[in-house]
Amino acid sequence: MNVPWEEALPYRLLALLVLAAFYGIYLLKLWRQKRRGIRTMQIGRRKDAQIRTVERLMSMATVGIIPAQLMSIGFGWSHLPASARFTGFCVGMLGNLVFLIAVLCMKDSWRAGIPDQDKTELVTDGIYAFSRNPAFLGFDLQYIGVLLMFCNLLTGMFTVFAIVMLHLQILQEERHLAAVFGADYLDYRRHVLRYLGRLGKQKM
Repeated sequence: MNVPWEEALPYRLLALLVLAAFYGIYLLKLWRQKRRGIRTMQIGRRKDAQIRTVERLMSMATVGIIPAQLMSIGFGWSHLPASARFTGFCVGMLGNLVFLIAVLCMKDSWRAGIPDQDKTELVTDGIYAFSRNPAFLGFDLQYIGVLLMFCNLLTGMFTVFAIVMLHLQILQEERHLAAVFGADYLDYRRHVLRYLGRLGKQKM
């Protein structure tokens, strides 16, 4: 009896590949910016209590999901058919690609968290012409991809928690960008959707 090719794939290795590629991109960007004297990690540095709370919860969610994912992979906790698992691998790798393009387009303006004093540029070209938050979109796709590959209650709860907290962080960052960049950001926001898509031609 022939086994369908989707069932024969080494999903543990594929899931680890998704995670290694994603966090490899993240850590390499941190390292490169550190060498340039840039403090990338800005989470929890703002004086505003609401911003600090959301950022700290977001940090807990995005760090806490890693051991949940690794446990699920290690113990093989998966309750979806092979076709869904292969789809998950594709979604996860797509998330890696989106995240990579996002951090490359942001150049030295990329920060984790809302900067307290750093002056950054408003990036609206490249992938940012089609998504206001492609780095967060990359996170979400990676989380969803791994969840499809190793779907269980533990990873599911952490995935939902992480995606919700990232969304709340996006809302905070949007208010910050509107305050800092004013009309330029408001015009950009009118024409480019939060996650993916455009509504018309943006003024140059």
